[in-house]
Amino acid sequence: MSRRRKSAEETWNPRTKLGDLVKEGLITLDKIFQQNLVVKEKEIIDILLPQLQEDVISISMIQQMTASGQRSRFKAVVIVGADGFLGVGSAKSQEVGPAIRKAIDKAKLNVVPILRGCGSKECGCGGTHSIPFRVDGKTGSVKILLLPAPAGVGLACADKVKQVLKLAGVEDIWSKTFGDTRTSENLVKATFEALKNAHRYSFNI
Repeated sequence: MSRRRKSAEETWNPRTKLGDLVKEGLITLDKIFQQNLVVKEKEIIDILLPQLQEDVISISMIQQMTASGQRSRFKAVVIVGADGFLGVGSAKSQEVGPAIRKAIDKAKLNVVPILRGCGSKECGCGGTHSIPFRVDGKTGSVKILLLPAPAGVGLACADKVKQVLKLAGVEDIWSKTFGDTRTSENLVKATFEALKNAHRYSFNI
């Protein structure tokens, strides 16, 4: 057992029934997703997915006029992921640090398994380096189409999309984007939605 996982278990007092099951070691992450259980405590992910990595996508300042004058806050967009798992979260705060920490906590609660495979006709190796079929996702004005690519192609996509796919464990992909892709938050969230949609499409095949 890793030091991080042991520490989380010792100091955590679960507030949900699912949390109790996780702390007692009676349920796995795969079972949680198979049964469509809702994760409401970030410690569940800390314990069951201790190898999770974090990556800050963007930090922006938001200014708002109030009765007392101009109010400034910071907004952070963060992704968390491990091999085959991914989560995205955003949060606001008056300081950068708390905004990032809140965004990380939200991203952990949004973690989902990523369906990987080799759907490229040019490859057909049967591995998990790409995705099994084409998927698309949309957030705001941004839409992205992800296409399976043969091994060795790499991540042929925008830099922000690369950040997402690397954490998800995807190595080869082609992509097409539409809309205002300069909005990094929408681009990242659209990519996340596309990867999540892969599970929905798989049930209809």
